[in-house]
Amino acid sequence: MTHTSETGKKVVVLTTGGTISCTADANGALVPTVSGQELIAPVAERFEGALDIEVREIDLLDSSSMTFADIDRIAEAAFAALEDPEVVGVVITHGTDSMEETAVALDTFHVDDRPIVLTGAQKPHGHPEADGPNNLFEAVMIASDTSARGIGVLVVFGHAVIPARGCVKWHTSDDLAFATNGPEEPLRADPVKYRPLAGTRIDIIPGYPGAPATFVDAAIEAGTQGLVVEGMGAGNVGSELGAALGRALDSGIPVVMSTRVPRGEVAGVYGGAGGGATLAAKGAIGSTYFRAGQARVLLAIAVATGVHPATLF
Repeated sequence: MTHTSETGKKVVVLTTGGTISCTADANGALVPTVSGQELIAPVAERFEGALDIEVREIDLLDSSSMTFADIDRIAEAAFAALEDPEVVGVVITHGTDSMEETAVALDTFHVDDRPIVLTGAQKPHGHPEADGPNNLFEAVMIASDTSARGIGVLVVFGHAVIPARGCVKWHTSDDLAFATNGPEEPLRADPVKYRPLAGTRIDIIPGYPGAPATFVDAAIEAGTQGLVVEGMGAGNVGSELGAALGRALDSGIPVVMSTRVPRGEVAGVYGGAGGGATLAAKGAIGSTYFRAGQARVLLAIAVATGVHPATLF
């Protein structure tokens, strides 16, 4: 469905589900049910005569159910939309649970100057204080603004405009759902040519005190192609887990060290079997300001495309 104007400027809105499209079922549980056309209708009215808005429905998913195959579909739809020279930007409505993962995947593959903007909601469709309509309005406004060109993929949410790289959901319910752990204007890695991520397996290993080697052993037995470790402090784990990660590195499995700490960068400065310096010397890559969710996506892209993981961090 397209809402037309006389300007020729077009924004394509891709809808994927999420809280912005949720209504309550018979048991009061939220499920995505609202169509893309219904979502965009009140927003399109505000741009009437000034902007063409075309809606393309991709899915109706809770984003906690997103897989790499779903990210592939979103990426392919976004890049296909940009093949139209009249399109000035793309907006994607998305659940908040995994929005940061999809955003960094798109950013890493995005080679066009025109913006891709992700948005969603913390409150469901029809809520008396629903935040979705205004988030969607602001996302379309940013996507159609020439000042957003050349800066990569953005998350527009709760009146904030956040670069994809380093974006993280920081609050479970506040209208300002997202923050960034990166610099205000993060340097983007050189974009890589798109390759599907479906079929790539990267596992996240928790590095809490006393975490066992069996986490690593089980992931390897299951066919993991890379490990992201959500360690402690600046990127450290205990001796048993550290030794297992060392063995994984020796066998050629890439390891990225992240941290459970909300802010700051990973730094390999400590010794011992699980210290960041010891693992870095064996080839582990520090995630810099990326937390485990986005680090997993970046490592998956490295594996799928054959680029060295360090170039994406």
